[in-house]
Amino acid sequence: MTSAANPPKIVLGFESSCDETGVALCTTDGRILGQALYSQIAMHKDYGGVVPELASRDHIRRLIPLMDETFAQAGISITEVDAIAVTTGPGLPGALMAGCAFAYSLAMGLDLPVIPVHHLEGHLLSPLLSINPPAFPFTALLVSGGHTQLMGVEGLGKYALLGETLDDAAGEAFDKTAKMIGLPYPGGPALSKLAENGNPERFKLPRPMLHSGDYMFSFSGLKTAVLTTAMKLAGVKRPSETMVIGDADKADLAASFQAAIVETLVKKALAACLHQDHKRLVVAGGVGANTLLREQLVKAAHKRGIDVYFPELSLCTDNGAMIAFAGAMQLREKPELLNSRDYSMHTQPRCELAAPSGNC
Repeated sequence: MTSAANPPKIVLGFESSCDETGVALCTTDGRILGQALYSQIAMHKDYGGVVPELASRDHIRRLIPLMDETFAQAGISITEVDAIAVTTGPGLPGALMAGCAFAYSLAMGLDLPVIPVHHLEGHLLSPLLSINPPAFPFTALLVSGGHTQLMGVEGLGKYALLGETLDDAAGEAFDKTAKMIGLPYPGGPALSKLAENGNPERFKLPRPMLHSGDYMFSFSGLKTAVLTTAMKLAGVKRPSETMVIGDADKADLAASFQAAIVETLVKKALAACLHQDHKRLVVAGGVGANTLLREQLVKAAHKRGIDVYFPELSLCTDNGAMIAFAGAMQLREKPELLNSRDYSMHTQPRCELAAPSGNC
């Protein structure tokens, strides 16, 4: 509870784990005061993927202008900030270092505490920023370019890993498949757009591990099946050969691939939710913006009496708001963090949010 004598605290958040630079201001009562985001898509487009060194350098260039934009939008001064939150992992090492070095230096100069935030926790909590936020407990499907995980969430910081991908993440499979059939970067959104004009039942693609009896995923076999089909359509015998596929065939292949991914995610997520005896399912991460996934999940969940919660579309991709909010929630839970002045910076390019034996 807050009052005039105990007003909400303000947290400045930074996100720089991959190819988006995000800055935001959030209060401990859950209000986003201002936010700014810059995507590096145009810079990486010529390379067909993220170039880590270029990403790191660009974060350095963008942080101060984005921070200035955020404060101007919020209409407050940096002297009104009570704490700084920053993504410390997982992510690209250089990109994380760029954001953390800036955040920790700023905090030290302003004599403010630093709140380290796990990137996936930011995604997991982002639906709580929606107009109709979920209450704890819930099952969470974290699905992005780098991660596909099912989590049991009992409360803030109380996360249990139920299952994850054994190889490619769903978003990674989208991007690689798109590149395989000749779609431009970033491939995932382009493939989903193309799939709208295709027949999802034309190609019988596998649904790996759909009936495995657990909550694990695997998408590399599906990706291989798409490659084999694409080679047949193009009339080539080796993947190294140039593949020319007709527009109609390409759309059908994209639709069939997307249908396979979505069916797998939907059935596994609902099975995990029912096993946990949860009535709420939270979906977060970039793939959470996929229209077909949203439609199929809501439809299937409704039949089972489960409510599904998504972040706003603007919060599906990496952003500073989710980091500032995660930091603000930590601060609200543990007000003593305001007294911390630990400036020993530790980035974690690989770090699990939770494991069967507990948090990492």
